[in-house]
Amino acid sequence: MRKLGMIGGMSWVSTHRFYERVNRIVQRETGAPASAPMLIESLDFASVFRPQSSEEWDNAVRIVAESGKRLADAGAEMLVIGANSMHKAYAEVQAQVEIPVLHIAECVGRKMKADGVQTAVLVGTKSVMTESFYRRRLVAHDVDLIPPDMDHVEQLDRIIYEELMVGKAKKDSGRTLRSMFTRYEADGAKAVVLANTELELIVDVDANVIPIYDCMGIYARAAADWIMGEKAE
Repeated sequence: MRKLGMIGGMSWVSTHRFYERVNRIVQRETGAPASAPMLIESLDFASVFRPQSSEEWDNAVRIVAESGKRLADAGAEMLVIGANSMHKAYAEVQAQVEIPVLHIAECVGRKMKADGVQTAVLVGTKSVMTESFYRRRLVAHDVDLIPPDMDHVEQLDRIIYEELMVGKAKKDSGRTLRSMFTRYEADGAKAVVLANTELELIVDVDANVIPIYDCMGIYARAAADWIMGEKAE
């Protein structure tokens, strides 16, 4: 099996869940007691937490890119970035290393295109929902994204940063998301792109009236396939 490098700690909750998912896939498909060869650098989340200004984003991008270089230098053969929002640093990370960096939105976009999904709504942090670095990659796979509702953007950003990223999963927040999904379906969405690794703490991806594309699960599947010898794109 090949060795994967993960830029983690953004947050530790999502890093734990990604690691567990990858290993469950590898163990199930290669046979116990196999586990995934991985190098993980768990960053101090406080150093990249909720960047707002351009200076804060520049600092966060630098920290993530430097982490990628350290992992490559330590022997990782491919990298993943353990947070949807920090894929804003994708180009800078890739520029630092000679090994491939797997992009989460590319994995999700390919699956949605294969499934024939053409209209969806993207949910996650404010930067993921409103900026182009994530949206344009899904659009490139022929996925038409419904414009974000700014009230929902603010609600989701608060839930993610103030609750889920510190390990709190509130039932009220889960109900809030279910109400949003019902609204999105009424607006014409045929699927929800769950582009935050912590949101599955309050969303049952298999029990919604509208299909949920769990980005972390799709990313973990792609990473596990690569570890076991499949080609990653």
